[in-house]
Amino acid sequence: MILSQAITPATGWIIVILLGILWVALGVFWGRKAKNSEGFMLAGRNVGLALGSATAMATWVTSNTTMLAPVFALTLGVWGMVAYSTASFGLMLFAIFVVRIRKILPAGFTAGDFFRKRYGRAGWTIFLIITMFYSLSWLVSMAIAGGDLLEALAGIPYLQGMTLILVVCILYTLFGGLYAVIGTDFIQSVIILFGIVLIGLIVVVKMDFGVAYEHIATYQPSLIQVIMPAALLAVFNNMLFGFGEVFHNNVWWSRAFAMRKDVAPKAFFLSGLLWFSIPIAAGFIALAAGPLGINIVQENQTGPTVAAAILGSAGMGSIAGVLILIVLFCSMASSIDSLLAATSDLLIKDVHGGLMGREINEEKFKRLAGFVIITVGVFSWLLAAPHWQITQALFISGPLVASLIWPVIAGLFWERINRKILLGGILAGCAVGIWAYFQLGWYTASLIGAGVSMIGTIAARYISPSKFPA
Repeated sequence: MILSQAITPATGWIIVILLGILWVALGVFWGRKAKNSEGFMLAGRNVGLALGSATAMATWVTSNTTMLAPVFALTLGVWGMVAYSTASFGLMLFAIFVVRIRKILPAGFTAGDFFRKRYGRAGWTIFLIITMFYSLSWLVSMAIAGGDLLEALAGIPYLQGMTLILVVCILYTLFGGLYAVIGTDFIQSVIILFGIVLIGLIVVVKMDFGVAYEHIATYQPSLIQVIMPAALLAVFNNMLFGFGEVFHNNVWWSRAFAMRKDVAPKAFFLSGLLWFSIPIAAGFIALAAGPLGINIVQENQTGPTVAAAILGSAGMGSIAGVLILIVLFCSMASSIDSLLAATSDLLIKDVHGGLMGREINEEKFKRLAGFVIITVGVFSWLLAAPHWQITQALFISGPLVASLIWPVIAGLFWERINRKILLGGILAGCAVGIWAYFQLGWYTASLIGAGVSMIGTIAARYISPSKFPA
């Protein structure tokens, strides 16, 4: 089955535009609750368990999960599926951290508040540089996946499809802030779970597991090897990447501050538990490609290629393309909107109001927020336009975020630290990790970056430590 024939370009445009109108309308509706900057940025700090769990899970079910997890399975086999699923551990551990975060920062707004309080202006600046680089990498990877998706399913040219998805997400985030993000995430999470479960069930029904195993053992034996060095390294590399991403990124910290105090730990643990099986299911679909005779032409499009072929052979025809487009669009939108909101919060509160020392006027806040959200979206579009490989766009930032794992933990649970040594460890972890990315492979970079940073953090604990300021 040729994926570009799944649905027509006109159908693809109609689906995305209709979904876009729905999300924007909901964004305007929910955005009316945002009476001030706190409402716009943190949804009134009153998010409950259902919405809290759904928004965390939907945000973590990114285009990278639905598009990249199948690539992991296709290239790294069973261990690739496990490698991607380990990112759920970050959410589960963050459930423990939330209690401490709320105690240290009872009126916090962003992750930057923590780094400023614990590590001073220098640590705050290093954090902002790393998190901005990572957030843009994540945004760009999702924009690329969105363009690939519309080109693959509907024959819409990459640049047009990528632009369309970004514009939709920018618009409803612009109108509704975190209220719109969390509300739409809830709906999107239900759609994502339904679609992935449906596709997985059809694969189970259609595939003879004995025949499938024999096919893979004969033609792709490396995919089921117990010891595959690159895949085993990818397991730990991806796990640490996930830890670093969740522990430092304002997407998760803003939700920690937005949820009710008693709800936040439960919501993060539940979201991690729900998310764990999704990359395994997506990877399992990719492993079915060989046994079912599905030809993968473009690695980036593994997931939708296999899903469309399976649904098409099940008699669903063009409905297959429509379903896949809706599910994958929701997975992208649920993360793009979160990143736009969280990144704009950092630029407004930490850069504009903090490092630059400019007053944030409540009356002009929404205008400033709108300008920042649009600017971030446009910059992401410019970076995604060259159409990089998804892994190149995302994993280059892995060693940077992994270098923040131990400093975050230390800042939360220790009382004394040598700031200079710790910050030096972060910078060394970033530098050595980036070197490893280019010289050894992407699947080593986060592991090495986290290891170097850990050495610096331990040294900072025992060499001339000083007490954190109150």
